[in-house]
Amino acid sequence: MFIQTESTPNPATLKFLPGRPVLASGTLDMRDQQSAAQSPLAERLFALNGVSGVFFGSDFIAVTKATGEWQHLKPAILGVVMEHFMSGAPLLKNGDETSAAQTDEFFAAEDAETVAAIKELIEARVRPAVANDGGDITFRGFKDGVVYLDMKGACSGCPSSTATLRHGIQNLLRHYLPDVIEVRPVA
Repeated sequence: MFIQTESTPNPATLKFLPGRPVLASGTLDMRDQQSAAQSPLAERLFALNGVSGVFFGSDFIAVTKATGEWQHLKPAILGVVMEHFMSGAPLLKNGDETSAAQTDEFFAAEDAETVAAIKELIEARVRPAVANDGGDITFRGFKDGVVYLDMKGACSGCPSSTATLRHGIQNLLRHYLPDVIEVRPVA
């Protein structure tokens, strides 16, 4: 098994591509050991000294480090990922790899048409580009002209995430939807 690695715009996150599907649909962002308890692979990754986040995409795993250097962490992470996939163990303990938990969305009923357009633009134009960088951005809400987005994986805590939101996503949404005034991350 050959696992490729790619850097991301976030210097604290590295993207691992095992060359096979990781998560059947959706994404899963685990930012601590407690949330990693749902996945044997994530638990083993969090057991490595310095790992502070694990993100599963459709065909990649993004690992975020809090401490340490990639030259020391990368071989250990590659070993854990390879061992997991070679063992044939399930990615998630409950066996349901078809969708990640979704959080509640908020918006007024009269904004449903605008929200549908926002979601369509995010799905078609934003998420594929962000997935290439080892992360994900999902719609959380719309209120008073402000779009609230949840940033996951490499996007969470990335130094360039503010620029991505303000200059990329905000400009895109404002171009197509005059009701959009601003884009903010959900804290």
